[in-house]
Parts: sequence; C-alpha cells; structure tokens
Amino acid sequence: MTSSERHLLEAIIAGEQLTPYFQPIVDMGRRRIHGYEALIRGPEQSPLHSPQRLFEVAMQAGRLVELDLLCRRLAIERFVALGLEGKLFLNVMPSTLLERDFREGLTLAYLEAAGLAPERVVIELTEHLPIADYQAMRQAMDHYREMGFRVALDDLGAGHSSLRHWAELRPDMVKLDRHFVAGIDASADKREFLRSLLDVARSLGCQLIAEGVETAEEQRCLWELDRGLVLLQGYYFARPCAEPPRRVSPLLPSHGLPARSPRRRASAIVEHIAPVAPSLPVLTLAERFRAQPALRCVPVVEEGRPVAVVRRHEFLTLFTNPYSHALHSRSKVGEIADRQWLGVTQETPLESLSQRITDVRGLQQEDFVIVDGEGRYRGMGNIIDLLREITAIQVRQARNANPLTGLPGNILIQETLTERLSQGQALVAVFADLDNFKAYNDGYGYAEGDRMILALSRLLLARLSDADDFLGHVGGDDFMLLLGGDDWRATCEAILADFAALVPDFYRPEHRAAGGLVCENRRGESVFHPLVSLSLAARPVAAGEALAPPQLAAELSELKAQAKRRPGNSLFVDRRHHPRPTGSLA
Repeated sequence: MTSSERHLLEAIIAGEQLTPYFQPIVDMGRRRIHGYEALIRGPEQSPLHSPQRLFEVAMQAGRLVELDLLCRRLAIERFVALGLEGKLFLNVMPSTLLERDFREGLTLAYLEAAGLAPERVVIELTEHLPIADYQAMRQAMDHYREMGFRVALDDLGAGHSSLRHWAELRPDMVKLDRHFVAGIDASADKREFLRSLLDVARSLGCQLIAEGVETAEEQRCLWELDRGLVLLQGYYFARPCAEPPRRVSPLLPSHGLPARSPRRRASAIVEHIAPVAPSLPVLTLAERFRAQPALRCVPVVEEGRPVAVVRRHEFLTLFTNPYSHALHSRSKVGEIADRQWLGVTQETPLESLSQRITDVRGLQQEDFVIVDGEGRYRGMGNIIDLLREITAIQVRQARNANPLTGLPGNILIQETLTERLSQGQALVAVFADLDNFKAYNDGYGYAEGDRMILALSRLLLARLSDADDFLGHVGGDDFMLLLGGDDWRATCEAILADFAALVPDFYRPEHRAAGGLVCENRRGESVFHPLVSLSLAARPVAAGEALAPPQLAAELSELKAQAKRRPGNSLFVDRRHHPRPTGSLA
C-alpha cells in the first residue's frame, strides 16, 4: 500500500465514492430472476476501482470493517432506489457480523431506513480466512435468521476450509466456486463431483448456486445435470453493472434441444406390437413370451384403446415356482397387467416425449404406448429408439446450425418452411432484422456485435411459447420465426419491448445519453447513427393457402424493406393477408 493509496482510500470512505453494481442470479426452473448479488466498484480511472485492490488497501490500513459496512449500506440504498425485485445478496465479512453489526444491529437499521424487508436479504459470507470460533458464528447466524435474513456461503471449494464452513455453519445456500463450473460440459469428473454435492445439499436442506457460468455449453450441462440445480449466475447471463436487467427474457435460452428444427414426432419410432385383450388367458400370453424372446412389452387393449401393459420381466416372475401354472391356469391378463404406463400421441414431438420420460419418476419407462389423436392404440415406442432418433436430430442440427448461435441455418429453415406449407398449417412467418447494426459493429468491434446477435437470439428463443414455434438464423443479424396461435402479434410486440430494454446496455454511457454514435460512412463523412433497433416483418399464412417457399421468401423481403423504413423498433404486418385490427400500430 502506497501513501497515495491510503489517502485515496480515506477520501473514498469520507466521500462515499463507491458505486454498487448488481449481477442477476437466474432461476432456471421458474424462468425468472431470483435476485441480485451486490458488488462494489471504486471511482473509475482510479487505482482503487477494482474491488480486490480496494479491500486489500482497506485491510492494510485497518479500515476493512468500516469499508465493509459502507458498501453494505450503499448497496441496500441503491437496490431500493432501482426498484429491483427478488432477493438482495449482500457480501459480508464474518468478522463484521461478530463485531459491530452483531452488537449494534447496523444491517437491520440500514434496511429499515431504506424500507427493505429482511426476508428479501441473503447475507453472503465472503471472507476466505479461518473462522476461529464456530460456536459464536453459529449463534450470530441464528440471530440473523430470527430477524428474517437467509445466509449463504460463498465460493464453496475456494479459500480456507470451505467444506468445514458448510458442515459447521449449515448455511441456507451455498455458492459453488467457478473452478467446478468451468468446462463442466467436457469433464465427467466435475459432473460426478457436482452430483455428489447436490446430494449433500439436499440432505442438509441447502440450496446450491452455480457461479461463473460463462458459456452456453456450461449452462445447458448444469441445467440438464439435475433439476435440483436451478440457480445460476455468471457472464453468460449478464455482467455486473450499475443498472442490471430487470426481466429474465433477454437472459434465458430455451429448454429442450439446442435449436428448434423440423419436428420429428413419436410416429417416427412407432412399432406395431400385436395387442392382447384383458380376457386373454395368462398362460396363452406366457406361451407368446416364450416363443418371442425379443418381446419386451405387450399392450393390453380394450375396444381399441390401451388400458394396461404387461412387461416381460415382471410377467415371467409369476412363473418362478412349480405351482405357477396351477395358480394362473384360470387367470386373465387383465388381472395381472400393470395399470401404470406411459401413453403419448403419435403427434408428440420427440424432444417433448424425452422430457416427459425424464420427468416421470417411479415408472418403468423403457417402453411406452403410442396412440392417435382419439386415444386409439397405434403401436409401441422404446426409449432406445427414441434416444437414437434424437441423437440423429442433434447431429444433423449441429451440421446445419449457424456457428454463432447454434440455431437452425438456411437448410433447416427451408426444410421447416417447406414442411409447414405443405401441411397446410396456419402460421405467421416473421423476418427479424437489426437496424443501424453495421454502425454499431464498426464502432464497437465484431466481438461486441456478435454478443448483441447472441443476446437477440436468446431473447427470441425465450418468446417462443407454442411447441411448434420455430426460430432459425438466416445469417448475420437476420432471423426467421414461424409462429402459431392467435397471440402472435402480442409475441412480436413483446419481442420489440424486450429488445428496446436490452439494447442500451450494449452502449457506453455517452452513446446512451446521445441516443446513438457517430461513424464514418464509405465516403469518409461523419454520420450519426441512432441506437440499434429491431424491425419485424410479418406475413400471416392462412390454413390451406397455396404458397410456395420462394414466393413467401420474396414477400418477406419486400415486407422487411417496408419495416426498415420506419424509425425505431417496429412491426410491419402484410395487411393484404391480415387486415389491421383497430388500434394496431402495424
């Protein structure tokens, strides 16, 4: 610590020259922001802007507790001033809890002054130093819990004896250190370690939060690893900033397969297994199982509708003793069949079927029954065939996906469009294109331009609501959506609102204040370009309308040109095929 740093620290504390930043913690299960972790930054362009150096100098100067309390108060005041929802995660040093705050109730006083309930605050223990007196710390934590606070342990796996901290203090929440998250999608050891931690957390009634999620692959792996791990935080969703995102829609990717592609349905894996009637003698079915060693499961059908199943393994256990034939000589299949079975319609998308099988616990799901739309028996499906088909879909998607977003590229877009039009489905084709994007790309660089495109792709994915909604990435900043249902206009308007709220965060403060930036055009002239906006061009297609994909593409191109003539975020609807409702802006 230099003398100039000491004087700067004193000036910062005296003048409260600190800026609270906030980073969202995302609840993947409920698809919303669970809360925000409060972080602190010193004055910009100063040697103490970094929180790490700021606290190092404060420790050396003997003013660490004073700085910690100041940061806590400013974070609470700013959280309330911004009107942020969810919980506030406050970084707190254990030494502060055991000293001034415990004696004087400072945190509670800060909350009362700001009008924030203690139930909305999580005290996050951050100091990676040995705790000398666990009994005193447990008493302090019980004291804060009684007032309504929850307690979290930060950076599990880092620092001194963090596992012992967990065992001794029994926090309500534990944050997993970034080390165990980084590259987890490519590390079987890390995945197994995390599964063990999840088991421990569940046994202790503790909730885990994965910190440091930075890639789509890490996010997807954590989400698919175990549904008990739903709270995620990291740069993949948002960086810490003074005015953080308020809505989850710009942050969350879609569930299911990595990209929405032409739908393969359960009908693709149906195998017709001759059904049996409930009145069939059990011994007759026994002969069939013996004659067909590969037969795993037989559906029991009554009046064309499945009512039960008989699984080979369970059925043959009935004949494990010499008296089995005598016991079941007069029994009927309906008396011994399993009434717990999974049935799906032949139109069920394969990814939805996979999710259903994953979610249903306590049932043997190696085989399932496939029915038509009226519930009549059509055949059987097997999980091995399902996984094989989904794997083939994912491989094909990867080959034909856009390399930046992972969304279906032009080949899959054309195939999907051809499929939907040939089926005569009613749909709305929407072309999405960014305005003033080239100026942003030139001014901020290609890396930031790619980041904006990725954010837009996640925003669009989050707004797909119907199972048959489709999103493809044409290339660059152009996207294609195929929407079903009657609420497509509301979906488009919500997309525009989401993007309008999202895009200012991509600009520096001076450009936000000016409403854009100045860039040179091809002739070397300085030209002002407004903030990037989003244009949507919509072409409703009626059920049974005879329309070829090239014709639709040509019409969308014309509509896009119309949409881009309008300033700002806009939706342009082809009124020749969809009359404008009263009050519409399109």
